Amino acid sequence: MTIFGFLSHLDLNLYLFRTPIMKELQRLGYKVYAICPKGDKNEALKELGFEVISYGIDRKGLNPFSEKKAIENIYHAIKDLKIDILHTFTAKPNIYGTFAAKKAGIKVVLNLVEGLGSFYVSDSFKNIVVRNIMERLYKKAFGLSNGCVFVNTSDPKYMIQKRIIPKEKVKIIKSVGVDTKKFSMSHYTNEKLLKIKKELEVENKIVILMVARAIFDKGVREYYEVAKQLKVKYENIVFLYVGDSDEGNHSCATKEFLQSGDVRWLGHRDDIVDLTAICDIYVLPSYREGLPATLMEASSMAKPMVTTDTFGCRDVVDDGVNGFLVPIKNSEALAQKVEILINDENLRKEMGQKALQKAKDEFDVQKVVKQYVAYYEVVMR
Repeated sequence: MTIFGFLSHLDLNLYLFRTPIMKELQRLGYKVYAICPKGDKNEALKELGFEVISYGIDRKGLNPFSEKKAIENIYHAIKDLKIDILHTFTAKPNIYGTFAAKKAGIKVVLNLVEGLGSFYVSDSFKNIVVRNIMERLYKKAFGLSNGCVFVNTSDPKYMIQKRIIPKEKVKIIKSVGVDTKKFSMSHYTNEKLLKIKKELEVENKIVILMVARAIFDKGVREYYEVAKQLKVKYENIVFLYVGDSDEGNHSCATKEFLQSGDVRWLGHRDDIVDLTAICDIYVLPSYREGLPATLMEASSMAKPMVTTDTFGCRDVVDDGVNGFLVPIKNSEALAQKVEILINDENLRKEMGQKALQKAKDEFDVQKVVKQYVAYYEVVMR
């Protein structure tokens, strides 16, 4: 029996994004380990039938001594599991997990890069230093691993050009997929939509929605600026923003900022499907993404989107087809495209249908899972 290990720095990452693939491997008769630090989703992973192997890691630390300790922790967690294929996720597990796996004698190691992260958003001195260190470590890790999955086309192009990874080790599988059956307007009658709108007091309004962590790198400031510009001109619109304040992040938006202005900040919500269902226009002005799940969810629910012409976002939105692309940090351009959609209901519907078709063709979770399984089978051969 082939044994798989799925290694992440966060149990939530495995639970939210990897379980469809893990469950399919399990269904096919393979053994699958979930390897992650102890967290809130350990029990949920166990309930799905996975054996959870814990290890310790400092998710945000850059201290060389604690980083070396993390490699040792991963090594001791995996060395006796007789894993045939280890798949790692996010930067530290990709790098440290690869080093530990080779020390443990694991024959096949695969990585996954879902985006290069906030250190690539701006060219501050700290970001340049950290990028340089990460790229050197990634180059060493990719030299040892058997391949790497990227979720967009821009990140591997960058890494190939910088000779961090050879082209033959790159595999592109766009996203971890979206459940197009769950994120579907087929669940919503007009009566149900009206009920949700009434609860939020947004009936008879054109609803503009953004869902993202409350950090400025996601384009929160630009979203608020657009609301300020357009609310003066239109009385029949409402801007909703859903996302927790991420106070540990250097780019965090304060609660004072989020509660000010012309946007209704709803904080953390568990009813994202309902909120996406009632929106007319979906906005994500992020500076950089891997491949944003929220855009795929909006696409699956036939919503026209306005997002930035940047890494990840442009893989979901085709400019002028299922939405609009605008330059990053440009609230004027963002406002112009949102305003076009406010004034053209037919265009909203047309773009929404094209978004839905793209979601079904490219992002449906079952199709994505099949791509992963086929990739594993090639690697095993």
